Amino acid sequence: MSSIRRTLLAALLGAICLAMAVGAWATYRAARHEADALFDYHLRQLALSVRDQTFLGSAEFLANDENLDYVIRVWDFTGLTLYSSKPHQALPEITQLGYSLADSREGEWRVFATQYQGMTIAVAQPMRVRDRLAADAAWSTLKPFLIVLPVLGALIWGLVGFGLRPLARLAASVQKRTPESLAPVPEVGLPEELRPLVASLNDLLARLDTAFAAQRDFVADAAHELRTPLTALQLQAQLVERAGDEAARAAALDALRQGLGRAAHTVQQLLTLARQEPGAVTAPLLPVELAAVGRAGVVEHAPLAEAKGVDLGLAQADPDLFVRGDADALRILLANLIRNALRHTPSGGRIDVSCLRLDAAVVLRVDDSGPGIPASERERVFDRFYQCPVDAVTGDETGSGLGLAIVRAIAQRHGGEIVLDVAPLGGLRAQLTLPLASSLQSDSH
Repeated sequence: MSSIRRTLLAALLGAICLAMAVGAWATYRAARHEADALFDYHLRQLALSVRDQTFLGSAEFLANDENLDYVIRVWDFTGLTLYSSKPHQALPEITQLGYSLADSREGEWRVFATQYQGMTIAVAQPMRVRDRLAADAAWSTLKPFLIVLPVLGALIWGLVGFGLRPLARLAASVQKRTPESLAPVPEVGLPEELRPLVASLNDLLARLDTAFAAQRDFVADAAHELRTPLTALQLQAQLVERAGDEAARAAALDALRQGLGRAAHTVQQLLTLARQEPGAVTAPLLPVELAAVGRAGVVEHAPLAEAKGVDLGLAQADPDLFVRGDADALRILLANLIRNALRHTPSGGRIDVSCLRLDAAVVLRVDDSGPGIPASERERVFDRFYQCPVDAVTGDETGSGLGLAIVRAIAQRHGGEIVLDVAPLGGLRAQLTLPLASSLQSDSH
């Protein structure tokens, strides 16, 4: 499990160590540059001081002194060595006057050579001496920081913990929340960095509270709506028991069957609506040809329309109109719109179903010649269990009040929009607009 404190500690200590390493390297380079300038000056001064010496034409060798870091040699114009210090050290051949770098079997050397009265004077120093002095200078600079590094780590650990205390308090406050206590988290006194998180969290809590409230209202409304048909079923069952003759018993049984049908329809509508709720287990959205959904809906409800004397047909079905959706859910949506139109369209009326392309969208329409819905009621009819007054034209009893709520839930799940308006036939137009998915046509064949 990752830890913000450990991550910050590692990151900060790593950054400090990297900065120290860069600083040590810069110190080393600066010390090396200064050492080069100083030792080059010493080389030149030493060479110039040797020219004042008197050499008798034969080599004079100093005693082997390991503490002497310089090698000095003097040649005459014939190449005869007049003077040499540390003869066991192999001074490289002199190829140029002035300062130069030369290699030998003992490593790299810094050499200064000059000529004076026919003599060549060369002074050399091994470069390892300069490297060692520069490294010692860099280490002297870095060593105090390495000593205080553990103290610095402990200080960072404590300061990071202190800085994370508001986050710990926020976690404790959220942990105390229950489904019954979804009050927003206070933002007073919080650091600026935590406010976007708390704002998002409060938005989530508000949406959860709304969802729970809607769920409670749904359960209460469902219980209320089911109580009436169940009570009616009990009364109808009693009427069956009390029937005095076969005719009365048959009438009571017919009423009982109708009541059972209405109750079963209400329960089925409740289940359908529950399956369309956000977060419910639903089928994946796949390419669906909308015209096929329209034809299937018309064929399915044709017997009921014929029994009522209503002309139900597919007025327009543009080919190759594909949407990404759940085919079963779209069929349920169309079935609810057609049943709603059949319920309110009088005998001799007409219902047209259309599937067409409109700009960059796909439209599914159901137009009827019924009484329609007043403009003031068109938004309210999408509420659960809301029912318009029974119209005087058809005299049909109202439904469960869930059909259009199911339609809106399915439309929202598909990223579409359902709108109610006046139909050209004089009744109600229910229009569903969905995004076009023409690029999916090849995938569906």
